[in-house]
Order: sequence, then structure tokens, then C-alpha cells
Amino acid sequence: MTDEPVKEGTSRRAFLSGTAAAGAGMLAATAARAQTPDPLITEVQPWAVEFGDAVDATPYGMPIKFESHVVRRNVEWLTESTASSINFTPIHALEGTITPQGCAFERHHSGAIELSKADYRLMINGLVDNPLVFTFEDLLRFPRHVMTAFCECAANGGMEWGGAQLEGCQFTQGMIHNMEYTGVMLRDLLAEAGVQTEGKWVYVEGADASSNGRSIPMEKALDDVMVAFYANGEALRKEHGYPARLVVPGFEGNMWVKWVRRIGVYDQAVESREETSKYTDLMPDGRARKWTWVMDAKSVITSPSPQVPIRHGKGPLVITGLAWSGNGRVTKVDVSLDGGRNWVEARISGDAKPKALTRFHLDINWNGEEMYLQSRATDETGYVQPTKDALREIRGKNNVYHNNGIQTWWVHADGEVENVEIV
Repeated sequence: MTDEPVKEGTSRRAFLSGTAAAGAGMLAATAARAQTPDPLITEVQPWAVEFGDAVDATPYGMPIKFESHVVRRNVEWLTESTASSINFTPIHALEGTITPQGCAFERHHSGAIELSKADYRLMINGLVDNPLVFTFEDLLRFPRHVMTAFCECAANGGMEWGGAQLEGCQFTQGMIHNMEYTGVMLRDLLAEAGVQTEGKWVYVEGADASSNGRSIPMEKALDDVMVAFYANGEALRKEHGYPARLVVPGFEGNMWVKWVRRIGVYDQAVESREETSKYTDLMPDGRARKWTWVMDAKSVITSPSPQVPIRHGKGPLVITGLAWSGNGRVTKVDVSLDGGRNWVEARISGDAKPKALTRFHLDINWNGEEMYLQSRATDETGYVQPTKDALREIRGKNNVYHNNGIQTWWVHADGEVENVEIV
């Protein structure tokens, strides 16, 4: 196995088998270098002779201080006010696929509100036989379901339309989180109200000052939309819509209305502010394309990346990242070390769930030369993640939403990583 990036004509099978062999040998050599005395091994350390924290020291467990850097961050100049803004998941510092609630990205249109379960109400009205108002306790009596889904802001990667802008996949692709939700299916609530034949759309509003109303076609509402109360086994956090939010798998995040208070059934879309002047795709001829809800297949390498440079030098290197598709399961992720000239299939780790984040890994033996890292996802429909240039040919550069183009990281010989574009 060569320690260089894959060259033209190199078979994937040969590359991968060679990688495994070389990687094992290099790891053994690394272990051998640790033969000199190490005081952390040869001397008794304080943590081995003193009591640690008692079991009740932190009634709600928090991350250890050594992981204090794994936090959400915002971009100060992005919006005029942080009450109507976004912060970003530290996807570069996480592994697996589930995003802890405490560092899952937030998007607010008028700030995160405090709404108690006792004060919570959900109304269903419009073209229904029985207009209803549910308390939180009422909702808990409906059959409960569990699903894992990613929530991605439509503007994730939006600042990159005109070229490489921000350093770090937290800032370029971190408007996303993936959690296990528990709640009741919207179709069960609509059945209780009795949707009339003329009802073709639902319009969902939140209880916050912005209300952030969005129209959803009835076929989606009756499919996999959930009113969720729990995320990752615990109650929703305030910033994620406590005590109840909408989960709309595969659709853009602004449709996942938080603090959901009303679901109106109508014969047509409401055409609200958030679905006309916002969340439409501006095309080169000046027209705005609407109803582009589905988040197409996308991926990003989270490590190495600008916030995770290579510090260990040459030798075994684990390349890892995330892939997802609003159209179903991710079936394959390819990785390029040379800016898209050659591709190697990565290993999908764990179960690839539909409309959820999928983790991939590729183990290589880095020779210390520069690389142009890219990843490319394929979903179960056969859709292949496009290049940014391919998207720009259709939509131009004045768009903000739905940028699922391939991301490029330039790995320098010293291990530092930079956000670039291949031209």
C-alpha cells in the first residue's frame, strides 16, 4: 500500500486492503516508540489515590471540563439580533450520529420562549369535522412513536454559494442536528379532528411572537410528521421547542415549527411570509422557486477539517464525516483525496436510517503531502451529491438556500486544513 493519495487506475479493492495492512504496521510501530519511561505509567497519579466526586455531585450530569470547547457557536455578523439568529452544532467535535441536545444547533425567529406544560395548548381547526383544543396531558394519551431524524436549516451552507467563506465545518455545515424523537403522529391528531375532503394542506403555527407559520401538503402531514415531546430520551430543551414541536423528516428545518400551538386545515397553501419572501430559491432570472422543502443528499468530512487539523504527523489517519438525505437512506459515500479526480468508497458505520444522519469512515496511511478532501453521498433514489459548480449552473450565485454541493478541505503538509474550492 502506498502512503500517497489514490492515483488514476488504482482499484478501490487494492487501495482498501493495502490501507488496512499498512495501517496495522504503522500502529504497531507507534506503540513500540512508547518503550521509554512515561511518568503517567510509572508514577502513581492523584486520581488513583484520592476520592473522586460523590454520586450526587452533579444531579444532572454535565460534560467534563476537558470537553468545554464542544459547544454551539454563532457568527456575530450573520444577523442584526441574536434573538432572530442561528448558532451552529460542533459537528467537527462529535462522533456517531446522535446530536446531544445541549449542543444541537438553534434557529430562532423571535427568541426561545418558556412555555410550561400546564399552559400549553394545541388547536386543530379549519376544514375539520370537530375543531379541537388539546392540553399537553391530552396529547400524552395518543399512541406514542419513536423516530430518528435530522433537522437541517435550509440555509445550511448558504454562505458558501459565492465561494469558500468560513473556516470550519461547524460554520459551513453545522446548521444541522440529528436526534431520536418521541411523540405522537400528526395523522392521529388529524383523524381525531376529522379532516374534510376539501382539506389539502395544513398550516402550522408556533406559540412564540414570530409564530413562524408554514404550509405543509396533506400527504406529508399524514405520512411521517410527528408532534414530539422528547428528544434523545429526555424532554425537549427550551431552545428546541419545549414542551412540543413539529418533526417533519426530510424537510427543511423552518417547517419543524417549535412550541406548536395551531394546526389549521385548508384547501390551499396559506402563502405566509416565511414561505414567500423567505425560504424560496432565487433563480438567475430573478424568479423565486418555492415549495423546495426536501433537503437533498449531502455530506461533509468532519475530520480532518479546519477546526480539526492533523496533529500527529504522517501515518494512520482516520477520515470521518456525516452524510444525509431527505429522500431516504444514504447508500454510499465516496471520499476523494485529490479534489475529485479519484474516489474511494468509505465505510458506512452503524445503521443507515432513512432521513437521518449517517456516519462514514475511511482509514488511510497519510504520507504527509497535501490533500484536497471531498465526500460525495448517494441516496437510495440514486441521487448523487453534486458539485457546487453543477448547482450554480442551474441556480446562479444569488441563492441562499439548499446548497448541498460538495465541500472541499485543503489539507496542508503541516496538517493545517483550509476551506477552499476547486476551480
